[in-house]
Amino acid sequence: MPRCDWKPELSGYRPCRWKLALVGVGVLCTGGFLLLLLYWMPEWCVKATCIRTTVRDAQVVLLRSTDEFKRWFRAKVRVMLAPGRNPYISLDSQTTTPMANGHTPHPSNTSADGFMRKYAEYQPVQIRYFTLHSTKYYWNDAIQNFEVLTGLEDLGVRCSTIHLEHSAGLSQNQQEYRRLFFGVNEIAVKVPSLFKLLIKEVLNPFYIFQLFSVILWSADEYYYYAMAIVLMSVISIATSLYTIKKQYVMLHDMVAAHSIVRVSVCRANIEEAMSTDLVPGDVMVIPSNGTIMPCDAVLISGTCIVNESMLTGESVPVTKTNLPNPSPAEKGTEDDQVYNIDEHKRHTLFCGTNVIQTRFYSGELVKAVVVRTGFSTAKGQLVRSILYPKPTDFKLYRDAYLFLLCLVGVAGIGFVYSIALKVKTALEVKTIIIESLDIITITVPPALPAAMTAGIVYAQRRLKRLGIFCISPQRINICGQLNLICFDKTGTLTEDGLDLWGVQRVENGSFHHTEENAYKESLVKSHFVACMATCHSLTKIESQLSGDPLDLKMFEATGWILEEATEEETSLHNRIMPTVVRPPKQLLPEPVMSPEQDMELYELSASYEIGIVRQFPFSSALQRMSVVARLLGEKRMDAYLKGAPEVVASLCKKETVPQDFAEVLEDYTKQGFRVIALAHRRLESKLTWHKVQNINRDHIETNMEFLGLIIMQNKLKAETPGVLEDLKRANIRTVMVTGDNMLTAISVARDCGMIPPQDRVIIADALPPKDGQAARINWRYADNPSNLIPKNLAHFPEERKPMEQYHFAMSGKSFAVITEHFQDLLQKLVLHGTVFARMAPDQKTQLVETLQSVDYFVGMCGDGANDCGALKRAHGGISLSELEASVASPFTSRTPNISCVPNLIREGRAALITSFCVFKFMALYSIIQYISVTLLYYILSNLGDFQFLFIDIAIILLIVFTMSLNSAWNELVSRRPPSGLISGPLLFSVMTQILICLAFQTFAFLLVRQKSWYEPWTPVSDACSTSSHTNLSENFTEIDEHNIKNYENTTLFYVSSFQYLIVAIVFSKGKPFRQPSYKNCYWKFHLFQIVCVPFEWRLTIVIIVVVNAAVSVLAEVSGVSQTSFHCHFSWLCCWQRRVPKARYMHLAQELSVDPDWPPKPKTTTEAKSPSLPENGSYQIMSAS
Repeated sequence: MPRCDWKPELSGYRPCRWKLALVGVGVLCTGGFLLLLLYWMPEWCVKATCIRTTVRDAQVVLLRSTDEFKRWFRAKVRVMLAPGRNPYISLDSQTTTPMANGHTPHPSNTSADGFMRKYAEYQPVQIRYFTLHSTKYYWNDAIQNFEVLTGLEDLGVRCSTIHLEHSAGLSQNQQEYRRLFFGVNEIAVKVPSLFKLLIKEVLNPFYIFQLFSVILWSADEYYYYAMAIVLMSVISIATSLYTIKKQYVMLHDMVAAHSIVRVSVCRANIEEAMSTDLVPGDVMVIPSNGTIMPCDAVLISGTCIVNESMLTGESVPVTKTNLPNPSPAEKGTEDDQVYNIDEHKRHTLFCGTNVIQTRFYSGELVKAVVVRTGFSTAKGQLVRSILYPKPTDFKLYRDAYLFLLCLVGVAGIGFVYSIALKVKTALEVKTIIIESLDIITITVPPALPAAMTAGIVYAQRRLKRLGIFCISPQRINICGQLNLICFDKTGTLTEDGLDLWGVQRVENGSFHHTEENAYKESLVKSHFVACMATCHSLTKIESQLSGDPLDLKMFEATGWILEEATEEETSLHNRIMPTVVRPPKQLLPEPVMSPEQDMELYELSASYEIGIVRQFPFSSALQRMSVVARLLGEKRMDAYLKGAPEVVASLCKKETVPQDFAEVLEDYTKQGFRVIALAHRRLESKLTWHKVQNINRDHIETNMEFLGLIIMQNKLKAETPGVLEDLKRANIRTVMVTGDNMLTAISVARDCGMIPPQDRVIIADALPPKDGQAARINWRYADNPSNLIPKNLAHFPEERKPMEQYHFAMSGKSFAVITEHFQDLLQKLVLHGTVFARMAPDQKTQLVETLQSVDYFVGMCGDGANDCGALKRAHGGISLSELEASVASPFTSRTPNISCVPNLIREGRAALITSFCVFKFMALYSIIQYISVTLLYYILSNLGDFQFLFIDIAIILLIVFTMSLNSAWNELVSRRPPSGLISGPLLFSVMTQILICLAFQTFAFLLVRQKSWYEPWTPVSDACSTSSHTNLSENFTEIDEHNIKNYENTTLFYVSSFQYLIVAIVFSKGKPFRQPSYKNCYWKFHLFQIVCVPFEWRLTIVIIVVVNAAVSVLAEVSGVSQTSFHCHFSWLCCWQRRVPKARYMHLAQELSVDPDWPPKPKTTTEAKSPSLPENGSYQIMSAS
C-alpha cells in the first residue's frame, strides 16, 4: 500500500515589518513584477519578507523536499485551542496517559461548544499546526518538531492491546476530542472555481511574457498581430481550463462515490453515525451485505470477502481474517507483534475497497477498529499522489529551459545592438525602447507551448487507438528512452490460468508415480485430496465459486462441492466456521446398513464432510497458506498446508520428505511447471475451537507430514516469444521479476527466448549472517554448462563477451541479503541479472530503483496485482489489468499480452523525436525572424504587422501541427533517440542551420542593394516598370512611418518565408522512429506589405532559396547523424567514448576487463566485517 514517504527539510520564519515595507516599495517600482517573481519563487518570498527564527516560534515555515527535485513550499503556521495536546489521552479520567477506549460513564450528547464548556476545568492549550498537500503537521514538544498524526499506529499498539483495550470503541466525548486533531473523515477533492483556475493559469510566466509582448506590440501599432496573439492565448487558456476542470471533476466524482455512508459504531451501545465522524480508535460494525469502506480498519472479529481492485487492479476477491489475538501467556512476547498496516494487511480493510460479504459466528458481529481516516488512508494517499504529483524528471525538459536561456542571451545581444543603432540615428526615446524590447519578444514564440504538447497529444490519441490508456501524458516521451523492461511472469509472459498437469503423492517417505488427477474413488478419503479440497480461500458469491485462479483449478480437480451456511444455519452450528466441503456421492463407497442401525446414524456414517474451522491466508512473504479443518464426527482437528515446495518441505518432518525431493522438484521446474507442495498434521486433542481461533499460525505450521506435489502447467502466451525477440533486436534488455519458483522462472525465460539456449545462468544464493558468520553468497550453475556452451568458453577466458554469455538469477531472499550486506555487488549483479524469483511486491520496487540507479530507463509490465509499487516507480509502467484505467500505473493496456510494450516504445520514440523536431524548428523560427529583424533594423525598417501575422499563423502553426502528425515507425530499431537537447549532434544541427540561414539572408540583403535598379523605396517607386511614375504618384500618397515597404524587407520576407519551410522539412525526421513526412499543405502566400521587384530578382530569390534548401539538407544529412557526427568530430568528443555517460555502460566497461568477474561456480563470496578497511564490502573465498 502506498506510503507517505516525503520528509521535507523545515525552517522557521516570522514576518518582518521593514522587509515587508521594502518589498512593497519594490513591487511599486517594478510595476508588480517583483510580486510575480515572489509568487513563482516561494523560497525568495519567505526570505524577502521574513526573518529566520526557531521552528518552535515560527509563524511561517519554509519546506524543501529531500528528493532529487529539491522543490520549495511555503506554509502558514496556525493555532487551535484544545483541552489537551495528545489526541489519545482520556479527558474523562483526567489522566495524561494514552488510553485505549476513553469510556465515559455519563451521556455525552453535546455540541462542539458544549464539549469545550464541559471541559472548562481544563486549561485550554494552544496547538500549533500547518497544512501542506492535504496533510496536517502538529507541533510536538517531545521531539521539538512538527509531525504527522497518521492514526492508531502512532501508539505502536500490539495485536493483543487492540483486542483487549480498543475493541469497545470510543465514547462520544473522546470521539469529538480526537476529531479536533484528525478532522473530518473525508477525502475531499475540492474542485477550484473557474476564477481561481484562471488566475493560476494566467500567472504562468509564459502568459505574463505574452501580456508584456502584446502591450509592446500595441504600443508599436502592431494591432492585428497583437489581437491574433491575444486570441490564440485566450483559446489556449480556455482549452487548458476546460481540461484541468474536467480532471478535477472526474477525480472528485471518483472519490466522492460512496465516500460518505451511514455506519454502525460501538459507543455505549451500537449507534448509527455518518462515516465522516469516524476517528482512529472507533469500532465500526461491518454489515453482512457488504459496504464500501470509508476508512482503513483492522478486523477484530469475523471474516470479510473484499474486492481490492480500486487499489491493486486485481478484481479477484480477497479473504480478510480477524487480527490474531495472542493468549495472555504470549502477551508482550515476540508472538505478540506490534500492529503494522503492511505486515497485517491480510487483516486490514482498506478505504475505498468493496466488502462483498461477511462471515461471522453465532451471536457475534463482524467488527473492525478504525486505524486511519481521511488522507492518511491507503485511498487518501493514492488520491494525494494524483493531486500533488512529482514533476517529471527528464533531460529533454531540463535542456529545453537551458536552450531558451541561450535564445534569451542571443536576444540580449540583439537588444544591445538595437539600442546602439537607434541612439546613433538619434530616434525618439520611446521608439528606441519599444523597438529594442521588441527584439526580445521574438525569442519566445507565441505558439511554443501548443507546439510542444501537440506531439504528445497526438501520441496519446494513437495509443488509445491501440488500446493503451494513459493517465500521465508526460511519460510518453520518457517511454521513447526505455532500454530495459521488467516483466512479471504469471499472467504477463504466460497464460493467466493454470491447468492441472498431474499430482505426485508421497507415502512412507517416497514418491508414487505421477497421476493425471486426484478424482478417484481410492483417493477420496486421503489427506492429499482433503488438503486440495480445504486449503484455499474460495468463497461463493451469488452461488458461483470465486477466488484465486490457482485455488479454483486445484479445487475443481477434486470434483468436491463447497457449501457455505446461511445466517439461519450458522446459529445452529454453535461456533463452527460455516464453510463445508464434501466429495460427490458417486465417489463415496456405499455403506452397508445393518438391520438394527438407526436411520440417522446410517446417514451420518454415509456422509463425509470436512468443515473449515480456521484459515491462515496466503502470504507473499511466507509463501504459504494453511487451514485448520475437522472431519464430521471426529473430535481432533487436522491442519493442511500448501505453498512453495522448498518452504513446505522445511516445515515437515525430515523422515516424511523423500530423499530425491530436490531432484524431482528440479526436474519439474526445469520443464517450466508450477509446482505446489502439500502437507498435513493431526492436531492435538487439547486444541479446542476457541484455542484454534486465537492461536498463532507458527504453532500450526510445524512438524507437518509431507503429502506430495501438485504439478500445474503454465503455458507461454502466443505473443510472448515474438515480442521478446523484437525487443532483443532493438537492443532493449528484458528481465523477469516473478513470485514463482526460481527454476520454473529460468525455464520459462529459456522457453520465451529471454535467455538464449547457449547462455549460462549463474544462481546467486545469498545467506544472511548467522551464528557469528558473515553474510555470504554461494555461486552455482543452474544447468550443466558443458551442455550449453562450447568447451573453449567453459572456464571464463578473458576474451569472453560477458553480456552475451551469462545471466544472474536470484531469489527474493538472496536479493534482500545482497541489498543489505553486498551494496558494492548489487549494481554489478543487476547489470546481468535476468531472473528474479520469489520476489515480494516491495522487492520488485527496490529492483526497479536499483536498475534506475545505474541509469537504465526502466519499463515495467505486470498484471497490476502485486506489481503496483514497481509500476508506479518505473519510468514507464504498463498494467495488463482488465480495468480500463488503473490508479497504480501510468499506462493500462486493454490487450492482455505484452504486444503493447513495443507499441508503447514505438509511440514514445515517435513523440520524443517529434518534440525534438518541434523544439529545433521553433528555435530556428525565432532565430530566422531575429536575423530578419536585426538586418532590417540596420536600415531602420522592420517586418510589417501582416507579415508577422502571416509568418506566425499561416506558416508556423500549420507547419508545427503538420510536423506532429507523423505516426510511429512500424518496427523497433536498435538505435534510441537522444535523451536531451544539449548533445553534440543536435547542437551541431541547430548551429549549422542558423549559420546557413544567416549566410543566405545576409547575402540576399546585401545583393539586393547592389542591383542597378535599386534605390531607397518611396510610394512612387516602381522597379517592375521603367515607365514614368507620374500617374502612380497621384494614387500613392500615403506615408510609411515605420519604413516597412522597401526592397530589403520584401527580399528578406521572401527568403525567410521559404527558410521556415526548409528547416521544417530538414528537421522533420522520418525513419527509423517516425513515418516519412508527406505534407498535404496548401501554401498560398498572400504576401502583404511587399513591393514589386523585377522578374530577374524574383528568379534570383528562387535560386537563393533552392541553394539554401540544398545546403541545409546536405548539412543535416551528412553531419548530424549520431555516427557521422562522431566520425567527423571524434577529436572533439573522444573523451566521451572513454567514459560512457550511463552508469551501466561504465560498469560494463569495468567488468569486461575484470578477470574475477563473473564469480566462478562453486565459490563463495563473503561479506567483510565492518571493522576491516573500506576497500570493498566483500571478498571472494576459495571453491567450496
